[in-house]
Amino acid sequence: MPKTTKSATPAGPGGRPGGNMAVAEKMEKGETTKAWGKLLSYCKPYLPVIIVALAFAVIGTIFTLTGPGYLSQITDIITVGLGSSIDLGAILELAVTLIILYTAGMLLSWMQGRIMATTTQKITQKMRNDISVKINKLPLKYFDNSSYGDVLSRVTNDVDTIGTTLNQSIGSLVSAITLFVGALIMMLLTNTTLALVAIAAVAIGFVLMMLIIRKSQKHFSAQQEQLGAMNGHVEEVYSGHNIVKAYNGSRQEKEKFTAINKKLHSSAWKSQFLSGIMMPIMQFIGNFGYAAVCVVGAILAFNGSITFGVIVAFMIYVRLFSQPLSQLAQAATSLQSTAAASNRVFEFLGEEELENEDGKRIELSHVKGDVEFKHVKFGYSEDKTIINDFSAHARPGEKVAIVGPTGAGKTTMVNLLMRFYEVDNGEILIDGIPVNHLTRENVHEQFCMVLQDTWLFEGTIKENIIYSKEGVTDEQVVQACKAVGVHHLIQTLPNGYDTVLDDKTTLSAGEKQLITIARAMVEDAPMLILDEATSSVDTRTEILIQQAMDKLMAGRTSFVIAHRLSTIKNANLILVMKDGDIIEKGTHEELLGENGFYAELYNSQFQKAS
Repeated sequence: MPKTTKSATPAGPGGRPGGNMAVAEKMEKGETTKAWGKLLSYCKPYLPVIIVALAFAVIGTIFTLTGPGYLSQITDIITVGLGSSIDLGAILELAVTLIILYTAGMLLSWMQGRIMATTTQKITQKMRNDISVKINKLPLKYFDNSSYGDVLSRVTNDVDTIGTTLNQSIGSLVSAITLFVGALIMMLLTNTTLALVAIAAVAIGFVLMMLIIRKSQKHFSAQQEQLGAMNGHVEEVYSGHNIVKAYNGSRQEKEKFTAINKKLHSSAWKSQFLSGIMMPIMQFIGNFGYAAVCVVGAILAFNGSITFGVIVAFMIYVRLFSQPLSQLAQAATSLQSTAAASNRVFEFLGEEELENEDGKRIELSHVKGDVEFKHVKFGYSEDKTIINDFSAHARPGEKVAIVGPTGAGKTTMVNLLMRFYEVDNGEILIDGIPVNHLTRENVHEQFCMVLQDTWLFEGTIKENIIYSKEGVTDEQVVQACKAVGVHHLIQTLPNGYDTVLDDKTTLSAGEKQLITIARAMVEDAPMLILDEATSSVDTRTEILIQQAMDKLMAGRTSFVIAHRLSTIKNANLILVMKDGDIIEKGTHEELLGENGFYAELYNSQFQKAS
């Protein structure tokens, strides 16, 4: 990820567009098949290994299917020997064969499980890596319309659902199908009449199972969607829990959570209830099949059409024939959840990416800092223009301040300069080269940024200050911290610069901002962007930081967004924006002399301060 992107723009409110019914409708219209097609295509490199594992499952199941035939022979030997003597040698030979077959089946099942577990972890690892890479390739406008919690749900819940199904359900599904077909064949070969009785009994359960599967699919889709919505809401409220408490918004947020939770409960209950009734139905059908085979088998045995061994074998075959239906029902449940999860994952992986820049050969080096905006026009959406016609020229080493009311487009101009967004019309040039001719990474290398919203990760203070900058010495870190006045604070911490910043480390908003300013000083890029960098510190600290920033900005082209106009008096150029246009430009004294909009803003702040 480019090193300035993380804190560039906060995520927009809300979750992914579209609700549960929309997703359910899509899934009902063939998205399940498409999702599984995409998943199989994604797993293509691992298919040979998966096929080997499934072959082990099939062979192991075949070994299991041969068992009832040997049990039938043992039963017939015992039945015949009751009147005279039982051939124990023949029984022992058949028993040893059974032990070998069942042991071989167990070993093959174990090998299949081990292979699938290993392969599944590799697939899910690759999927998470691909999602991580995808996140770095997505334009920021995607996150303007998506909640972080929903994206995280795709990385965690949806990928875990896919992994669990691949690991457990696929092997069970193949074994169940093999067992079902194999048992059917063996029954038909053993006795057609009893086979038809068993098939008729189980067919009832199969029809019911298909009806339930068709009915429950939309509820599984809604369940995954609501799970993402819940994660998004929880992440949003947790990150702003101080504001929620301060404004007594707990009841309102609880109501929102309850509403989402009710929808999740409804879809989860319906999907789990419909899938849950499959097992009792299959058990009933299995017992019904037992009873039917016993009754019909007794009649056939009484007439001398079959032996008791055939009935014993059929009792096992009925179990082997009906048992897969229960496994198929459970596998179908998992496959439905996985189809919904796969649809969400591949929908994310299929989102439009940033333009590929491998073909760009121009690269900035030894930048002077000449920046020019030429008739820039931009809107976050086609129907809403934010910047109408922005033109400005910042010469090397100049301090350019951008001021104006909230919503005027100040931060938007910085985002365009950094190529977080692309202009709709016009162009932005650095040292005479349009920024869209440069790679984004090369553009980001020319700037260090300090934003209004601080971003610190869990790591030591030194790691936070050095962040992604190579070859930084401890002396440089200390000098930067002394310059912004945070060195003394760091020394008072338990482990100094090696203190780990986590939930247990209490720092004020101003102290965190000082650390991010020190990070910018260590970055030492040719140009500097300050977006309300001193808004979280007190007036005395602001003066100290301003002095340090003046040293940092010396010889560098700097863009400063500020609401406190007293901090940009010494700017070489002040751009006054309103409604996406520059309405005034000049130095502090020149703008005051014009007695226009800037003078009105400045005097209003001065009056408030006095």
